[in-house]
Amino acid sequence: MAAPRIEHLNMTLRDPEATARLVETVFGWQVRWDGETSGGGRTIHVGSENHYLALCTGPGGAGTAQSASKGLPLNHIGVEVEDLDVVEARVPAAGLAPFSHDNYEPGRRFYFKDANGVESKW
Repeated sequence: MAAPRIEHLNMTLRDPEATARLVETVFGWQVRWDGETSGGGRTIHVGSENHYLALCTGPGGAGTAQSASKGLPLNHIGVEVEDLDVVEARVPAAGLAPFSHDNYEPGRRFYFKDANGVESKW
């Protein structure tokens, strides 16, 4: 039996398009789906064929509060990459600032906040 894996993460954001552009730039991910939600918002699915981020607006659309009936966004997103230095160089190129560099199990890492204020760990 295969081990469980994360297929997607779902977040409600003020500006899901900004986050979609960021992960496309930093990781080379692609938009898999973009459309209206049943609750009157919009969702962008961006990732690979095996996993993705579901980036949603609230029912009021872009710019509305970052909350939904299921809760607030999340603490942070952790993404494992092949070459941390290459990925980190793309973060300032996207207009964001890496911070909190560290190296402890399971390895090297840094953080940054996206345009929606969501912290990411790479």
